[in-house]
Amino acid sequence: PHDEWDFAGVNVMMLSEQKDKDGKERKLLTHPDRNGIVYTLDRSNGDLISANKLDDTVNVFKTVDLKTGLPVRDPEYGTYMNHKGTDICPSAMGYHNQGHDSYDPKKQLFFMGINHICMDWEPFMLP
Repeated sequence: PHDEWDFAGVNVMMLSEQKDKDGKERKLLTHPDRNGIVYTLDRSNGDLISANKLDDTVNVFKTVDLKTGLPVRDPEYGTYMNHKGTDICPSAMGYHNQGHDSYDPKKQLFFMGINHICMDWEPFMLP
């Protein structure tokens, strides 16, 4: 909802089996999104386990509400008239945009390319 930068979730969803904090084996689905958030769900029941910023520079969202799965936007980095936003991260291109990802089950590591690009926003009226 209210996707100011077109951060539609078009990226790959990676499947893995990993142990949780209690040592229980879980079937997971991990989705790195253009918005700079990496979502991890339990693929057996759809529960959202985590939603973490891919990088500390992600500032368009303050956090993600784990109950709803919705990112909590920071209005300082939003789009509205009479507001010039600077250093908005990620840029409209997104942090991760349809790249090729992989998962190493032995090391339990995900590999993905990211676009570490921020932007400025300056609204103007057309004549």
